[in-house]
Amino acid sequence: MQNSIRTWCRRLMVFAAGIMGTAGLLGATPPTLPEPPAEGAKVLLVTGMDYPGHLWRQTAPTLKNLLEQDRRLKVRIVENPHALASPQLVAWDVVILHFQNWQTNGPGPEARTNLLRLVTGGKGMMMTHFACGAWYQEWPEFVRLAGRVWFGPEGGRQHDPHGKFTVEITEVQHPITRGLQAFETVDELYTCLTGDTPIRVLAQARSKVDQKYYPMAFVVEPGRGRVFHTVLGHDVQAYTNHVAVGELLRRGCAWAAGLPPVP
Repeated sequence: MQNSIRTWCRRLMVFAAGIMGTAGLLGATPPTLPEPPAEGAKVLLVTGMDYPGHLWRQTAPTLKNLLEQDRRLKVRIVENPHALASPQLVAWDVVILHFQNWQTNGPGPEARTNLLRLVTGGKGMMMTHFACGAWYQEWPEFVRLAGRVWFGPEGGRQHDPHGKFTVEITEVQHPITRGLQAFETVDELYTCLTGDTPIRVLAQARSKVDQKYYPMAFVVEPGRGRVFHTVLGHDVQAYTNHVAVGELLRRGCAWAAGLPPVP
């Protein structure tokens, strides 16, 4: 009973925050986006909102540096997810979601419509780690883009204890994973995804808790768009402890941009 009361209180707080946040944004101009790069694949990394367990001020620059090792990928960072409502979003080739909002209202209807239109219209999207929790209980259609989403704190076990595990490549013919070998990483092995959108699983890992396999990276193709989604990336160590992590991310981002991944 106490757990149910806490859950409903939290939902009420999220609902109230959503109303206030939406009201505050009505008629407001979306935050300004960075100037797109003059050449290369234009990649917009959207961050700036998370709970204390994920330090985006550390991980966002790390992710940018890893991606730009592929010189075709030109990454710019915007530290406000509400910028997704900007009309200038259409100038970007790939949008990376690097935030979540289960305790705070997320970007409103204009941002959601803008992102959905961009991706289904033929552009790319990339998601890392807890971005699967973006728009938690706010935007049911998000699963159409994400493929799988976070099932929430009341849905059961979220992940294995933080630690070492092996990521296995399951799709050896996809351009993103062709030639990649299994690798060991130190991260959170997510067991918290739900959804029935068709996905193509590229990599998986076996939980030490329940001995089941869970997807670590997969792709979705909504409309004419391309989405690369990986739940890897809890912290800076998770991004940098094995070179294969960076390679997987670069390949996934390039594929989302419509480029042939560089092996």
